[in-house]
Amino acid sequence: MTGTTRSSEGLSERRRRLLFRAWRRGTRELDLITGRFADEVIGDLTEEEVAEFEGWCSAADLDLYNWITGSKPVPAEYDTPLFRRLKNFNHGAAAV
Repeated sequence: MTGTTRSSEGLSERRRRLLFRAWRRGTRELDLITGRFADEVIGDLTEEEVAEFEGWCSAADLDLYNWITGSKPVPAEYDTPLFRRLKNFNHGAAAV
């Protein structure tokens, strides 16, 4: 997987697919945001959080990017603790 720093060894098939999808969103910017986040958390997510992350994959790239960067308000169905973790992770990385 381009960019990934995490091995998929030891992950379930579902989590391996999600890790791959996180690095293959469609735009490089979003690949870096979601892929790096997945590298960091994929092994620790609950099954409910995995399902939520999978749901993000169905959102349009531009919408998801705008919600993460704060360019547009996050719709209520996406405004969850896990999504806020993603946003905070991205903003923390941008400050480095």
